[in-house]
Amino acid sequence: MVSPSVPDAVQPRPSLDEVLAPGSPVDGIARRFVDSGHELYLVGGPVRDALLGRPAQDLDFATDATPEETEAMLQPLAESVWLQGAKYGTVGALLSGIHVEITTFRTEKYQPSSRHPEVTFEKSIETDLSRRDFTVNAMAIRLPDREPVDPFGGRRDVDRRVLRTPADPRDSFSDDPLRMLRAFRFASQLGFKIDREARVAIEELASLIDTVSAERIRDELSRLVVGREPASALRLADSTGLTDRFLPELSSLKLEQDPVHRHKDVFAHTLAVIERTAPELELRLAALLHDIGKPKTRTIGPDGVSFHHHEVVGARMAAERLRALRYPNEVVQEVERLIYLHHRFHTYRLGWSDSAVRRYVRDAGGELVQLNALVRADCTTRNATKAKQLAERMDELEDRISALAQREELERIRPDLDGEQVMAYLGVPPGPIVGEALAALLEVRLEEGPLGEDEAYSRLDAWARERGIEPAGDKRPAKPKKKKA
Repeated sequence: MVSPSVPDAVQPRPSLDEVLAPGSPVDGIARRFVDSGHELYLVGGPVRDALLGRPAQDLDFATDATPEETEAMLQPLAESVWLQGAKYGTVGALLSGIHVEITTFRTEKYQPSSRHPEVTFEKSIETDLSRRDFTVNAMAIRLPDREPVDPFGGRRDVDRRVLRTPADPRDSFSDDPLRMLRAFRFASQLGFKIDREARVAIEELASLIDTVSAERIRDELSRLVVGREPASALRLADSTGLTDRFLPELSSLKLEQDPVHRHKDVFAHTLAVIERTAPELELRLAALLHDIGKPKTRTIGPDGVSFHHHEVVGARMAAERLRALRYPNEVVQEVERLIYLHHRFHTYRLGWSDSAVRRYVRDAGGELVQLNALVRADCTTRNATKAKQLAERMDELEDRISALAQREELERIRPDLDGEQVMAYLGVPPGPIVGEALAALLEVRLEEGPLGEDEAYSRLDAWARERGIEPAGDKRPAKPKKKKA
């Protein structure tokens, strides 16, 4: 998994009617199953999404055929077939560019900390549907005649925008405790409400989420935060005590108000920031965690409440939490950098030199656009004047960055000399001296902008002599010229 960021729309996805139309590849597969004496049903999310008017994406099917029989029927028609999930009953295939998975009727149960279910193969579609997480995902369409199968009232729940379990929610959540978090993920993605009985069961069974592997929790949390209504879903999840089990920092943001030096509700502010950001995983995670350092840094003085260096503490805490949830290093590092830097902009009102702007760009690196987006989203004040001033300052900073970028190639800030030139001029081999010299030249570059090679060599000469290093002579190899594209 881990990046359910919203992809750019390349081309419209086909409707379910188009996917299942007579003569289509899916219709051909269905007829092959029926001719072989087997049943085939489109199940779960694709059926739900069709009722919601959402385009067809990956397709899930259920069948009474064994994985071996399914593979044999797919091989002649599919571009490729994969069997990694065959022991759990699932055969995957690429069919006319559509990713399909066909699974033998089954029930499943997860053991503590396991990423894979214990599977029992079943004989009927009704039994298969009964083990699914929510009624809106427990509907099927029998193929090729396209007969609907809805034993648990999923169509009604889609119309009501309600998430309800097919079986008793306590049994369903005990079979797979991750379903508790999945309820809030679907609430975020689809804007559905969670049935009261299911919410009560989550409150009672919240501790069972401790038995779920970090990787599975991570994947559901990622889908939740990039959904269309993450704030309301997280607020509700917090109210059940579920997030306390794997994201305790969120609840900790509900700081007790000091009766004299009042401050804004950090919990509510955090949820507002999340929904003010684009649905990109790293950006949304940074928004979710950007203020988690505040409880540890909160002090109350004569001038009110302050949270000095909360961004430094919060960045470290966020990295620890994301690593515990098994996020990839690149995700952890990007979120950590965004949180560490998100408060720096607030000193811009004091006046930044060109050097400060260069350092801001250098430190943000490839996350500059996301950092500025997080800073803008972090302004949730109801004071229109204050909000307008902050937006204008960010506009000004972005204009300055653009102007400097045109003059100085800001996106590639580096010393005016490279390591080969430094070694040749100083007459030294690779080692710490070279790194120190390049760091000194980079500092000059950040402070003053591009120097040019002659001036850079002059600065290197002065730096070396201050440290008792006698340059080897006038060895000044030029940087290789860039080849024209």
